Amino acid sequence: MSAARPTVQPKIYTLQVPLVRGVCGVGLIITVFQWLLIGLVVLVAIVLLSLYIRGAFRWRPPFHIEHAIAPKDPRFLLTVSSLTKSLSSTGKVIGFWNTADEIQTARIAAINSAQQSIQFETFIMTPGKRAQDFSEAIARRATEGIEVQLLVDSWGTRKLPMSYWRRLQSAGAQIVFFNPFDFRAPANYAGRTHRKLLIIDGEKVWIGGAGISDLWDGVEKSDDTKPWFDIEAAFTGEVVTVLSTVFQTHWQGYKRYNDSQATAVDMAKIYPAVAQREASSARSAYRPPNTANRHYARQTPPEAETPTLQDKVDKAAMLVTIGTKPGYRESPIEITKQTLIACARRRIWLSSPYLLPNRSTRELLIGAQRAGVDVRILTTSVRSDKKPVYYASYEVYGSLLKAGIKIFEYQPSMIHAKMLIIDDEWVNMGSANIDYRSFLHNDELDIISDSAELFNHVEQAFERGFAECEQIGLRQWKRRSWLKHRLLGNVVRLVEWQL
Repeated sequence: MSAARPTVQPKIYTLQVPLVRGVCGVGLIITVFQWLLIGLVVLVAIVLLSLYIRGAFRWRPPFHIEHAIAPKDPRFLLTVSSLTKSLSSTGKVIGFWNTADEIQTARIAAINSAQQSIQFETFIMTPGKRAQDFSEAIARRATEGIEVQLLVDSWGTRKLPMSYWRRLQSAGAQIVFFNPFDFRAPANYAGRTHRKLLIIDGEKVWIGGAGISDLWDGVEKSDDTKPWFDIEAAFTGEVVTVLSTVFQTHWQGYKRYNDSQATAVDMAKIYPAVAQREASSARSAYRPPNTANRHYARQTPPEAETPTLQDKVDKAAMLVTIGTKPGYRESPIEITKQTLIACARRRIWLSSPYLLPNRSTRELLIGAQRAGVDVRILTTSVRSDKKPVYYASYEVYGSLLKAGIKIFEYQPSMIHAKMLIIDDEWVNMGSANIDYRSFLHNDELDIISDSAELFNHVEQAFERGFAECEQIGLRQWKRRSWLKHRLLGNVVRLVEWQL
């Protein structure tokens, strides 16, 4: 009888190994997810804490004006300049352009006409033909001995290669990047210069809203293939001195590109023609006046001669509003726009590509409409280069449309012009939009004037814009998209104060 075979037990350990590995893998994923979630929560908490410390969540007092002064009142200029801390001056319009091609051509012609100095400040510059043409003109004049100062925004010009700036610097141009990133104060990087300013020889100045970029030709979006609608104006007169000083104060305190030397205010650049005359006459002997006769005739420099009647006609009033480091309570650009709106008696025509009026601005516009003022808003359509901002802007239309305000969306392309006229008296133009970024973050530059010529140019620009617009009605607004307008638009509005 054969011996019984022993029972063989199954080797179950071979099944336990992959099970353990699977459990370990799931546990590792859960652990990593937990740490990522904790890291995200900590990051959000740090951001919110930093915003809290900066006062981002503080209550902003509304802006109200009672017994607003009429635009025709002789005290209007003094009142507005004092309230908005604008710089009062005079000037004469010598040019106006309302297409991208005209603006670029006028700037290049101005650069080519310079005899002594060129100062230029801008926000956005991108690679392309316009930037190349600008570079060639600047480099050529710099090599010919013209003093060139370029103040460009470090964020707005980030797409241009360093070789672009090296070429200009080697030609003799002085280059400063506005507000470069500083790890010691990262939150300050949100502040940008949004100004567009060109000064030639301290005698002529160009201001407007256009950058040096092919974007203005309509090349960024498939639904925006035509040139953008923008404006620029040129001036002579005392206002040039004011704007030259504004440029120099913005210029000082930085290190030049490829140079460790800090920039400073150069008053010879503010009065280049006067400085040249003084330098050429410095070698002549000084002859003091005969003080023995207490009633001797005082020598009057040519620039201080008594103005003629024609001089008075040419010197329109001009207020220069500079939005420099605006605060939560004090924003000169914001107060300027709101004051002009509050003082209107007959009409308010307003143009802004990025239209995100805060509560105070909306209430002023609605109040004006209810008082019988013709309030019209010209803004961009869905062809906007920043569509999420457009959807947020569209959400704002509701309260304005319900009050009877007319809103027109420009159809051919992106509209980038920043314009405001009140009644038949005053015109406001420059770089500032009706949004929180222009009001609270950017360094902006606007001009207010009673120049009849400038007023007519801007009024015609409005009429041209209105003629190529679709007027948005309340019924149409109520049928807006749930996903794009209502959802995405309101999400953007939650953070609009940081856009």
